[in-house]
Amino acid sequence: MSETPPPPPPPAAPQPAAPMSQSDERLYATLAHAGIILFGFLPPLIIWLIGKDRSAYVDRQAKEALNFSILVTIAYIVSSILVAVLIGIVLWLATIVVTLIFCIQAAIAANKGVDYRYPFNWRIIK
Repeated sequence: MSETPPPPPPPAAPQPAAPMSQSDERLYATLAHAGIILFGFLPPLIIWLIGKDRSAYVDRQAKEALNFSILVTIAYIVSSILVAVLIGIVLWLATIVVTLIFCIQAAIAANKGVDYRYPFNWRIIK
């Protein structure tokens, strides 16, 4: 007679993500804000998805940066369409300047560990 092998043990439950140190929180938040300048909405989106469960600070700041980057992307699309009427060039340049100023301010504040809220933002993701 052959013995049946014992059933395999149940899979281990996934472990919750380890919380971030304060320096990691500040780094992630800084990169979320500064990344908008070069890569648009991708850095805040990636950082929010990675860090939202590990740190409340990263969750807040990455959402704020993601919402602002969505607004900036919409402004770029609208200005690109309006280039045909020439006002789009002015709007496109204004979007670049405003994005640079606010993202640098936000990155500096995040690096200090301060919650930053953009002066105007469309808060889609809550």
